[in-house]
Amino acid sequence: MILLKRRVFSLALLLAAAVMMPGVIKGQTPMTEIPLGSGGGGGGGGAQTLSFGGGSLDGTGGTSTAGTAGPEAVAFDGTYVWVATQFNDSITRVRASDGLVSGTFKVGKRPVALLYAAGSLWVANLLSNNVMKVNTSTGAIAATYAAGDGPGGLASDGTNIWVANRHSNNVTKLSPKGANLGTFAVGNRPIGLAFNANSIWVADNFSNTVTRLSTSGAVLAKYAVPRGPFGVAAQGANVWVTSYFGQSLTKLRASDGLNLGTFKVGDGAAGVAFDGTNLWVVCNGDSTVLKVNPDSGAVVATYATGKGPFSVAFDGSKIWVPNFGSNSVSTTAAN
Repeated sequence: MILLKRRVFSLALLLAAAVMMPGVIKGQTPMTEIPLGSGGGGGGGGAQTLSFGGGSLDGTGGTSTAGTAGPEAVAFDGTYVWVATQFNDSITRVRASDGLVSGTFKVGKRPVALLYAAGSLWVANLLSNNVMKVNTSTGAIAATYAAGDGPGGLASDGTNIWVANRHSNNVTKLSPKGANLGTFAVGNRPIGLAFNANSIWVADNFSNTVTRLSTSGAVLAKYAVPRGPFGVAAQGANVWVTSYFGQSLTKLRASDGLNLGTFKVGDGAAGVAFDGTNLWVVCNGDSTVLKVNPDSGAVVATYATGKGPFSVAFDGSKIWVPNFGSNSVSTTAAN
């Protein structure tokens, strides 16, 4: 039954990415596409799209049923934005200052989550059941560490790395040097992770809950949220959780998990990030990213992305969204 649910959910995600409309709806901020090698990139307040082109970034092939490389995860290392293209088993480096694509590097099988922490880029390889530590200067793999079954989410508690294992329903705690410090049971199909209030918050996608763990791995509480919790973000005294099927964003008080409100966003609410002022919520089914006021939960602005985005990252001035169905990454000034 669980396997069937996984297949149905994966098919739903692929279909959502495949059928997104390419146009811009009234009320959305339009995107400007920048071809690779144009040397353009950064300036201005408008949004931009940097195309990765074709189905293969590095010439080694790799396909998907949607006919794309499947850019899914994104992380910022202080200089570069990194994008995981899961169907090419690779990561691509984009210079944040001007959008220059400056290298593509092989990793494990189906990279679906990225994290910059402890001076390195961490890559969760869903089908390799491992996590790789990558040197951001060279793109070289510095080390590979075993994880659980289906690693697909990453977070840092300021010292250690936490890995959500989608298929084994647990999370693994790794030291910065990769030592396994424990594996801890959570809900069904953990995806998103965040650290706040000295706790790890885990979105249990098939359980419709958020599991709160102590940094030693003990389950402190479970909180009910709308269907399909996906992304988690820390915002001061609060934790925000997107619900993919609930098309919503839930605000939990970090001190005790009290539900402070659930707010409608868009179809397929997935990745979420906090830029220090606003929240940014990716809506996979609408091919948009929303700017949300964290005080009121109101949508401040809507931006059109490429097709079927799942994640979002903030580089200190701009927002970056990889587009699963478009082989592209979209960017816009945050404020």
